Amino acid sequence: MTMSYEQHLDEVTTLITEKYDVADDDAIAMVMRAQADDFFSGHDDDPSICTLDRAHADARTVFRQYGKAGGRLSAPGAG
Repeated sequence: MTMSYEQHLDEVTTLITEKYDVADDDAIAMVMRAQADDFFSGHDDDPSICTLDRAHADARTVFRQYGKAGGRLSAPGAG
């Protein structure tokens, strides 16, 4: 079963919070940074890859590439 692009992003965010014990705001920030870097551009072009299995793989990759200090990020504007 495939999801919409937006559902896929939501699922990736949820998986990051559940798998890596990351706060919602931090997971959202990671996904937004990945999206800004065009990490998900293929998903938007080909919605057939927006599956639960792919969401698990994307959550792992986004956490590894965009998480800091074990996935903990500062809130936007904090500093």
